[in-house]
Amino acid sequence: MLKFILPLLVGAVSATAAEYRFDFGQFSLGQCPTGFVSVVSGLGKPGEWKIVEEQVSSLIAPFSSNAPQTAKRPILAQTSQDRTGEHFPILLFDNEIYADFTLTTRFRIISGSVAQMAGVTFRAADEKNYYVVCASALDNYVRFYKSIANIRSTPIGRQIKVAAGVWHELKVTCKGSEIRCELDGQECLPPLNDTSLASGKIGFWTKSDSVSQFVDARVEYTPVIPFAKKLLDQTVRKYPRLLGLELYARKGSGAASLVASSKTLEMGASAGKIETDAIERAAVYFQHKDKSVEVTLPLRDRNGEVAAALKVEIRTFMGETEGNAVNRAGLIRKYMESELGAATNLAE
Repeated sequence: MLKFILPLLVGAVSATAAEYRFDFGQFSLGQCPTGFVSVVSGLGKPGEWKIVEEQVSSLIAPFSSNAPQTAKRPILAQTSQDRTGEHFPILLFDNEIYADFTLTTRFRIISGSVAQMAGVTFRAADEKNYYVVCASALDNYVRFYKSIANIRSTPIGRQIKVAAGVWHELKVTCKGSEIRCELDGQECLPPLNDTSLASGKIGFWTKSDSVSQFVDARVEYTPVIPFAKKLLDQTVRKYPRLLGLELYARKGSGAASLVASSKTLEMGASAGKIETDAIERAAVYFQHKDKSVEVTLPLRDRNGEVAAALKVEIRTFMGETEGNAVNRAGLIRKYMESELGAATNLAE
């Protein structure tokens, strides 16, 4: 439930925080930047997002009056002019999930007859479930709303002068359920508290026929540790004599892939026949190596549904049978299943 809260001080970025800067200069002009996905919320087709070159004012004041005030730089632009009223083009950054973060970007609204808007989406699961903070140069306001299952909440906002054709800085900070927003260094919305979305993707947002531009985007964040990795790390700590532990899971209806490993392996690597059989047929596989045994078996959630394929490598001993090895690996599985919730998706 959305409500106002008393102002709170936002703490400094923790020592474990990371930073990512969106370098639009690394992409070809006229192309949509890679690592992003273009979607549309509401009606109409996705927007036309591409890299263009424009004169951009400097973030740092020039040393002298003779120094250049602007420089030509690659920026991100949404150039579609679809006049549909309920048309919200979104460009989502598809490479990372964010929970606690500070997202900062500069935007410039160029034109639009139905709307002149620009903003950012965050904690987005998809085009139907997300938060957004947006600014309007036509109506001079900044607003926040959320979309849950494609149903938008009542906007919360303030009337603020938002000049078109001018670069503005927008900052959004999420910490837990708290959301704070600044426009050009000034708080532009009351501090908000909402628990609908705990984490998700970030992206850029416009409305209808708004032609808008973005530059100098960066995000400071505390990396989200997937549950699969937490579970695997926790298990390795409890059973330090394990030689190896791997988890393979399926995201949606797609093929299974590696989601966590105690070894140096490439996350996202496709599952082989053994791992796939463990998930699809609840099959158990045993392989005897030189000084170890490897057992692959299904990992079930509390509803009894197969959530992943678990591969356990343990030291062997003279005379060890397949049954004995499977029983030993079963103890590891039993512990991990006790830590799983119902219908846990380990690929998320």
